Amino acid sequence: MDLSAALTNAVAAYRRRPTDLLPFYVLGTAIPVITRAVTAVGFVAAYAYLEMTGRVGRVRAALAEGDLGSMPDPETDPAAFQRWTDSLSTVLEPLADPVVLGVIAATLAATIALSVVLSAGVSAGQYAACLARLRDDRGTLAGIGGVRAYWPSILGAYLLEVAIWIAATLGAAIAVTVASVVHPVLGVLAALAALLGWTVIVLCTRAVFAFAPVAIVVDDVGVLGGIDAGLGYVRANPADALGYYALTTAALFVVASAGGALALVEAPSLVGLASLLVVAPGLDLVKTGLFGRWREAVDSVDPPDDPLRESVRAGIGRGWSEMTEFVRATLPTHALVVAVAVASFALGWVAAGPFEDVVTASIAARLEGHLPPAAAVEFFANNWTVTLGTAFAGVVLAVPTVVALWFNGFVFGIAFRLETDLLELVAFVIPHGLLEIPALFVAGAVGLQLGRSGWRTWRGSDSRVALADDLERAFRVLVGVGILLLLAGVIEGFVSPYYFRFVRPFVPPSVAEALA
Repeated sequence: MDLSAALTNAVAAYRRRPTDLLPFYVLGTAIPVITRAVTAVGFVAAYAYLEMTGRVGRVRAALAEGDLGSMPDPETDPAAFQRWTDSLSTVLEPLADPVVLGVIAATLAATIALSVVLSAGVSAGQYAACLARLRDDRGTLAGIGGVRAYWPSILGAYLLEVAIWIAATLGAAIAVTVASVVHPVLGVLAALAALLGWTVIVLCTRAVFAFAPVAIVVDDVGVLGGIDAGLGYVRANPADALGYYALTTAALFVVASAGGALALVEAPSLVGLASLLVVAPGLDLVKTGLFGRWREAVDSVDPPDDPLRESVRAGIGRGWSEMTEFVRATLPTHALVVAVAVASFALGWVAAGPFEDVVTASIAARLEGHLPPAAAVEFFANNWTVTLGTAFAGVVLAVPTVVALWFNGFVFGIAFRLETDLLELVAFVIPHGLLEIPALFVAGAVGLQLGRSGWRTWRGSDSRVALADDLERAFRVLVGVGILLLLAGVIEGFVSPYYFRFVRPFVPPSVAEALA
């Protein structure tokens, strides 16, 4: 199969049943949410130690007795801001305990290690799902099996590639250092040669290892077998391999360029969302198709019968129907989600009390330079990406979803307590919040349901088929959530920041005074 045929096959496989493929790519966005649960445990342990040793109490007393005042503007009065930060550092000094620093360091190390392992597992599921879709088999079910079967080998391939990069870097550094000791001119020449050699090693390594994970899944082999098969494919099909490298490079260039352009108007999240749902699965399908056809493991995929517009319309309609049906069927779960959010908001409100006169926030300041079209796009893309990750992270026994709900509610509680104009903040949130907040609750309920499904599958009470059904249903429900967030983003971009200036004169004084 040449590159053109692989692209055609990839498009056909993607369009036929995207909900049978995309859940494993959404799981990639869940990795930070899952690892954040580990980080949260570490910071809770550190806080408990500080509380038991009386250090938190000392900070509270210092804040109550001190006269820090409000935080000065660092741009208008940098000297006053520097004095304020020095005073705050003195107040917070009891928190810098060696035990706490050790707990934080261990937590960060565990978080990084877990991120690497989870990335390998998700990659294994993605490649297995791609292979199944190119065979017209069920991708989500194959992905679940692929995680368990191939994650150690793919993790080994990742670590081996990083080890080669580190070895090449250290070798180049040592060579340049030794040459510089002998003579400065020789050091410059050695640096140029080392840079060239390092570049060649890294590019060749990446060229071979690009196909190693696919080979591990398609050939069902280990690390070395995958690397050998990847090298064999490149040798046997240099033109197709180069075409794939060029396609990947072009895609990365387009993504980076679009991201840079949208970042200028503060709306980069749309590029990340497109990369998640289109670019990444598309490239993986092409790569799997190229290698799989070489191994005679995949055939041509028949294109879908329906036009693209009809497929999109049907998918959106089904997503909305699945979401409304899910809400009606899981009202107790939604009540639990709301309870967690409200409790964490209240805790954040209380926790911010000692800092109320020290640190302030302003919704008006955050909306300076607000560009409605770009803001609407950013709000939608960012919020949908966050809800996708929060919901799918729940597959790990629902714990990461609960932590994410608690953390977000806690942060919102702090933000509301520190707001200088609470009436304006509440007024800003209400129009779009009527859609956005329920959408976040639905995503949280999806995460709890996936946690139940993951637990039952892990215990053996349910089969992998049931888990695959729940993952696909979760994605369809989140398509409905995306519709809510799209509408909320438009309102937040075009309505929420502006309407209140016309309404504020009619707010009863008693309400304004109560919020003040």
